[in-house]
Amino acid sequence: MSDFSRTKSALTGAACGAANGLFGSGGGMLAVPMLENEGLETKKAHATSLALTLPLTIVSAFVYFQQGSIDLSEAAKYIPGGIIGVCLGSVLMKKLSPQNLKRLFGAVMIYFGIRMIL
Repeated sequence: MSDFSRTKSALTGAACGAANGLFGSGGGMLAVPMLENEGLETKKAHATSLALTLPLTIVSAFVYFQQGSIDLSEAAKYIPGGIIGVCLGSVLMKKLSPQNLKRLFGAVMIYFGIRMIL
């Protein structure tokens, strides 16, 4: 790996970490397009972004927990449904074409971006 590649990877990781810390696991929004730009196929980029954001999320959660910013009782209400959603989403990703996965990912990002702005 060249020095440029190492620097680019470090900067990409830093950007994903910052997004994760700011937006709560938002590092995947940045990781997926960056991984695709590096040549990973769409489905592999989505799955690989989880491997990248998992440790970032653990560290972010630890920092926020230490600061007293996490309400575990509130989070607990969403975990069972979230686990079901993860299973369904993982199965659905295998069935979607890469083009439709990109469209869905883009549409979700646009939808939530507009909601946040408004």
